[in-house]
Amino acid sequence: MTDPNQPSPLHPRTRADVCVAAADALEKIGSAGLAAAESLVGFDGFIDSIISVVDQRTDMGPKGYTNFATIDQFAVRVGAASGKSTNIELVVHEERFGGNGPLMAGALGRLGMGVTYIGCVGKPDSPRELNPIFKEFASRCSRVIPVSPPATTEALEFDDGKVMLGKTHNIQRVNWDLLCQLITLDELKRMVARAKLIGVVNWVMMGGVESIWDGLCREVFPSLPEPGRSPDGVVRPRRIFIDLCDPAKRTDGDISNALTLMKRMNRHLPVTLGLNLSEAERIAAVLQLKVFESYEGSSRREVIREAAVQIRESLGIAAVVVHPRHGAAAAFHEPGRSGSAWFDGPFTSKPKLSTGAGDHFNGGFALAQTLGLGIEECLAVGCATSGVYVRDALSPTLARLVEFLREMPPGESRDA
Repeated sequence: MTDPNQPSPLHPRTRADVCVAAADALEKIGSAGLAAAESLVGFDGFIDSIISVVDQRTDMGPKGYTNFATIDQFAVRVGAASGKSTNIELVVHEERFGGNGPLMAGALGRLGMGVTYIGCVGKPDSPRELNPIFKEFASRCSRVIPVSPPATTEALEFDDGKVMLGKTHNIQRVNWDLLCQLITLDELKRMVARAKLIGVVNWVMMGGVESIWDGLCREVFPSLPEPGRSPDGVVRPRRIFIDLCDPAKRTDGDISNALTLMKRMNRHLPVTLGLNLSEAERIAAVLQLKVFESYEGSSRREVIREAAVQIRESLGIAAVVVHPRHGAAAAFHEPGRSGSAWFDGPFTSKPKLSTGAGDHFNGGFALAQTLGLGIEECLAVGCATSGVYVRDALSPTLARLVEFLREMPPGESRDA
């Protein structure tokens, strides 16, 4: 059976129709409905330094330089130093809270969802106390539970992407045993039982994530009570949202183990896997899917949508969403409804801030999915949440998100 929210082939909806429908749905649910849809997110935490990389100095003042516009330009400079040496200047514009978990949770909280966050947001000398740099983040959440100091990232920003240089030792101690020790199993069960959305991100950098997945499957999910009714009177399942976070450095064997655990989790609760384009290409390769070999002569949009379909079918999980920079595709299958879709995003080549754009897409998509919006509306909300963030360098409120959806700008032209 197809999703009743999907358009009829005889009466396809326009992009503007989808955006207005998403805005209408969010306004109808309102702040009270969002706050009632509680989430539990974890478990990393970073301090991000937002950095420009100097290409050439024009003077020694704070703004007396031109920066590398693209990653390719930067790579040429680095490559030219082979067999020699080079000195590259970094200009730090700001330090802000980061990490895939805090950025996704911060987006959810700013939109008005009730958020409990567990993660690496503590002080270096007192890991159970909130690090001051996370104070603004904590103000968006219902509850924040520090369990370790944060890792650090130097985010080198370019017009065509970013290079993230991470130091992750602080987040490696977080695993299921530590959570049970610091929070207790009973309290973890209570938090999961209250949540409509459970977000577990950054498997790539955290060796303990798999133990957390396993612990939830063994000791929490089997004893969960039935979910209560949403404010609109509908009983919706709890959901799990997973973002592996750039598995380029992990082996095919590691990835296969993680995907097997995902299938196991999906037997308890519906799992959504969020992927950017490079992540989708890697997962497809591990699964031995040939979908990306058909780029030549095919629409990139259609190839990416088909990739979401094939990855989801191969994994046997509830949903897969793939979000390249110019839009997003998703495929899902649940009792009573299934389908796939593509949405053209509001791509801009001149973002004020790009670090965290994917996490904001994840937050918007997961929120809309948890609230029961149709697949196209979920994609629109994800793209809009990210679109506002990169333009404003600030997570959107519900009012700002609705405004942006109603006036959704077209994406800048690019080959798709």
